[in-house]
Amino acid sequence: MSELQRLKGLLPPENQSWVFIEAAAAIDPPLITLEEIGRDEVEIQVDLDQWDYLAQDHRNLLFWHEVGRIQNDTIPRDGWEMAALAIGLGGAIGELWVQDGLLLLMALGLSGFAGYRLYLKNNSEKRLQDAISADERAIDLACRFGYSVPNAYKSLGGALKDLVEKSRKKKKRTFYEDRLEALRKSAERARAEMASQEGSKKSVTSENVYG
Repeated sequence: MSELQRLKGLLPPENQSWVFIEAAAAIDPPLITLEEIGRDEVEIQVDLDQWDYLAQDHRNLLFWHEVGRIQNDTIPRDGWEMAALAIGLGGAIGELWVQDGLLLLMALGLSGFAGYRLYLKNNSEKRLQDAISADERAIDLACRFGYSVPNAYKSLGGALKDLVEKSRKKKKRTFYEDRLEALRKSAERARAEMASQEGSKKSVTSENVYG
């Protein structure tokens, strides 16, 4: 079985008919990413050259992170915002000449909405929160596919640690470190909940997150 076929088998049933998995074809692609390829169709693209160097458990959790992004509807969309911003600003300037107040307000409204969408897309705090939410989904998916809670945290934590060590750019490395810290805190909460429910302190520990 090829790695792409194996990953296909890790898709939840509700995603199997419209999520596709392909080898990345771009020059110097990211390790794994998403692309919307059509109406209600999404492609997960994997750079197999980098991917093969990771432990299988780490691959699984990084894959489920991307599935989590799909389920959370945080898929990157086509960059229509720049075009809408240009159209809105152009329309606003044009309406200043013809002095049509209603059309001017519509053009300014379009520009404002497109500008807000661009702000959200490029806002680093929102990107981090979306990634943390997808990490939480990845833990849930791992448990659906037979992982214990401690092993799910340990595998994702190990994967993020790998990404920290392999990241040459400081901004990207900090992004992974922030996700790792959030995962550690989540693991502590999970440990406390399991200890409360089972009367045991042998479940998830914060150290587990680091593999």
